[in-house]
Amino acid sequence: MTDQIRHRILQRLQRAEPKRVAARPALPLPREHHLDAAQMKDQFIAQFEAQGGTCYPVAERDALYDRLAAIFQAEGLTRAMATTDDVLMPLDLVRWGRRSGVSVVMPPDYPDRRGFTQAVFDEVQAGITGVDFAVAESGTLILAHGRNQTRLVSLAPLVHVAIVPATRIVGTYETAIQALFTRGRRPSQVSFITGPSMTGDIQGTMFKGMHGPQKIFALVLG
Repeated sequence: MTDQIRHRILQRLQRAEPKRVAARPALPLPREHHLDAAQMKDQFIAQFEAQGGTCYPVAERDALYDRLAAIFQAEGLTRAMATTDDVLMPLDLVRWGRRSGVSVVMPPDYPDRRGFTQAVFDEVQAGITGVDFAVAESGTLILAHGRNQTRLVSLAPLVHVAIVPATRIVGTYETAIQALFTRGRRPSQVSFITGPSMTGDIQGTMFKGMHGPQKIFALVLG
């Protein structure tokens, strides 16, 4: 190609008017945006169990204590670690544990990280946490980690029990993320937990419970 021909082609391209691309219509809102609180709760429970978890709705605190005791008895659990988040602290699970034959410890009981790590991996059988949000569209638990929501409590023990206030169930991930990351709040770590731990081999075959919690329970309160 000569320089003259190249120049002519470039001139034509420069004179050509850009094609007008029609604006794309806005995407419709997910159906979860149109659910009321009761419908979101029902969908969360259905999706949570579809992912391999076990979910129990409990109307009030005494019913929660009874269900928690039944879970620990059925699973043969006698030692648990509970976080100090704003969902669990009003429940006084240490006192519940004394009444139910369950030894409940908390991360502040361990003055150094080595003792805490040994306890959460080797000594306790279950981790009990609250949640920041629960997502109806996928049955996902969302935990924003900090001083009162220690990450290993939900990841290291073989059983994870999450207390889910019904008021914290939202329709979609976007709703939760917008609420978590605001101008005054920037959590350094966030866990999205959808069913028991899962991994896949080199052929893409999925296995549940290969690392971390092999069973996960959610008690939806309220």
